[in-house]
Amino acid sequence: MKVKVPRFVTSAYSSKNFPVHNFLEIAFSGRSNVGKSSMINKLVNNSKLARTSSQPGRTQSINFYNIDDRFFLVDLPGYGFARVPQKMKEQWRHLIDDYLRNRPNLAGIVQIVDARHKPSKEDQMMVDWLMATGIPTLIAATKVDKISRGERAKQEKLIRETLKLDKEVPFCFFSARTTEGVNFVTDFILEIIGG
Repeated sequence: MKVKVPRFVTSAYSSKNFPVHNFLEIAFSGRSNVGKSSMINKLVNNSKLARTSSQPGRTQSINFYNIDDRFFLVDLPGYGFARVPQKMKEQWRHLIDDYLRNRPNLAGIVQIVDARHKPSKEDQMMVDWLMATGIPTLIAATKVDKISRGERAKQEKLIRETLKLDKEVPFCFFSARTTEGVNFVTDFILEIIGG
């Protein structure tokens, strides 16, 4: 995907702050620190667009990025981070829920899991909900550069079985370090937005 001008638009802490526009949006969902912001940066070839951190729970708002006035990428707050006050977790949950249920621009989701681990209960709940809504969803397993080639088939099987994925649900491994999976995710996005 050749991106000329990726642009940060806003950080929304409530639905009142969601930007008004007519572009389709692709949202990135997953646990805290699973690599959502790194994936966005790699897809648009700009290491500074989405703020990344080794500290879980860094993304506390929904961040909207305008990609060449063609479509938006949307970075959702990570879920499942234990060291956050319960009240803040509830606020994040409501914010994410409000976006996913009520956003007319939402056209697809990249649901991110960690390639090294069995998906969490929160991952399972999110995927169950996404499958029930029928929103086009890609499951991307990040940090694949940290597992051996021999472990991949086993990990994909574990992820697919844990998340109860039909064979038709697209799946890819992804690495922000090696760029593996960039083309697969890009193709998923382009198919949704119409090339």
